[in-house]
Amino acid sequence: MANLDSHVASILDANNSDDEDALIASLEDSPALDAFREQRIQQLHSEFTRAKAQKNEGFGNYTEIKEEKALMDLTTTVKYAVVHFAKEDFARCGVMDGHLESLAPKHFDTRFLKMNVENAPFLVTKLKIQVLPCVLAFVNGVSVDRIVGFEGLGYTQDTFTTKDLEARLLQCGVIQRAKATVDASIKFGVKKAKKDDSDDGDDWD
Repeated sequence: MANLDSHVASILDANNSDDEDALIASLEDSPALDAFREQRIQQLHSEFTRAKAQKNEGFGNYTEIKEEKALMDLTTTVKYAVVHFAKEDFARCGVMDGHLESLAPKHFDTRFLKMNVENAPFLVTKLKIQVLPCVLAFVNGVSVDRIVGFEGLGYTQDTFTTKDLEARLLQCGVIQRAKATVDASIKFGVKKAKKDDSDDGDDWD
């Protein structure tokens, strides 16, 4: 995967297709086709097959996990995992959900998971989760980054793009290539809350 041809990578990233023949046709139509043709077709086939196998194992989806043990098992058995600790009635958690749902199908080497904090008292204490949303990135079972609220994501306190989040996850190594498109970079914003609606990105316990 590390030595994936840049042209093959661009075709895979631009076409979220389950049709391998269509992907190979895209490669055939390319003006960049040259002496590396057979090698590129083989790489595309290998990546397509691997992506399909990964999707069968739950990769490519944003999945809510209900039990702490299942979450711990997943984060220690897969190489890359992104876990959103959330609470259903928190507006900012809903915003984060939207971005993670956009990224999950594009990054099939990484598991994108969600855990309701009310179902995870042990992990909330162990991981010292106090502000929501809280997104943890795991590589080989080790936490390599923690996003608290929307901290460090966008240019303003209340908005950021899918590309902003992707760039942060890329930086810590939990995803491998930038794949978010312009369409997937719509800003999810939080409407200004009323005075009594103080749940957005604040202490929740």
